[in-house]
Amino acid sequence: MHIPENYLSTETCVVMGALMLPIWYKSVKTVEKKVKEDKELVTMLGVSTSLSFLIMMFNLPVPGGTTAHAVGAVLIAIWLGPWAATLSISIALAMQALLFGDGGILAFGANCFTMAFLMPFSGYAVFQFIRRKGHKYDSLAAFFAGYIGINVAALGVAVLLGIQPVLFKDSSGNPLYNPYPLGVTVPVMCVTHLLIGFVEGFFTAGVYGFIQRTENPLHEAKGESSFIVKFKPLLILLAVLVILTPIGLLAQGTAFAEWDVAELMENLSKYNVTAVAPKGMTDGYSFSSLMTDYSISGVPDSLAYILSALTAILIFFLFYKIIFGRKSRV
Repeated sequence: MHIPENYLSTETCVVMGALMLPIWYKSVKTVEKKVKEDKELVTMLGVSTSLSFLIMMFNLPVPGGTTAHAVGAVLIAIWLGPWAATLSISIALAMQALLFGDGGILAFGANCFTMAFLMPFSGYAVFQFIRRKGHKYDSLAAFFAGYIGINVAALGVAVLLGIQPVLFKDSSGNPLYNPYPLGVTVPVMCVTHLLIGFVEGFFTAGVYGFIQRTENPLHEAKGESSFIVKFKPLLILLAVLVILTPIGLLAQGTAFAEWDVAELMENLSKYNVTAVAPKGMTDGYSFSSLMTDYSISGVPDSLAYILSALTAILIFFLFYKIIFGRKSRV
């Protein structure tokens, strides 16, 4: 789901980044307004961004020898609202790209468009549509919202990747960037996420139900103690997910279209694509992250995975405290 560096043309990246600018502006302004009304939203933003970041660390094997993962964007949308989801997922994606090399820096706008905009808003619309029949359908609504949301995002990624070999070629007619056409990207991404959608759906429904059970009885409580009690279950959930993150290392293979150039060349023939290394990829932009692939030099992979998760969570909470903490006291 994360489009890496150089899979998209510079032009595509610029357009997608420009498209996201007013969306980010709207999300920040909307969240800013809500924070002034509810100071606890600052903590909930930290929790929601952490939940999304953590669930994306659990890679799952899918047919074809690749992997995929859930995102959690729809969960945040139906919990805190779609604009809060856009902000939360964008921050999570920024962390993944900058610190862990997961997703391209230039492709950041494109990744945010699919996972932080298309996914939460489409899922939220599905949730609200089903929920009109009554709150007793909340779990069903959350499941289908998550399922459809991640498939809409996958289709968006497939289209962005698939148009590259059509629009951007070298003088010999070979693709400059992603070489897989729409005839490959759409079926591969969609079939994969029709399966992963079940994981996304159950995660969305399960965690949303958990939040409802632990949060609702406390709305009437007052005082500092109620605040601590209110967030204790969610913080415990985060701790459990952090401990379990090494499970994500068990899945073998790299997600479709997240390969480096060497892996790309090995996989081209499998999809009946001419084995020519795209020049835009071999000569493209390169960024070295501090903890690439959630690894730390000299530290066992499982421990590095846990430390990566803890580092990200700490930064998320500090970020929201610094950005919105003062506004919550106004």
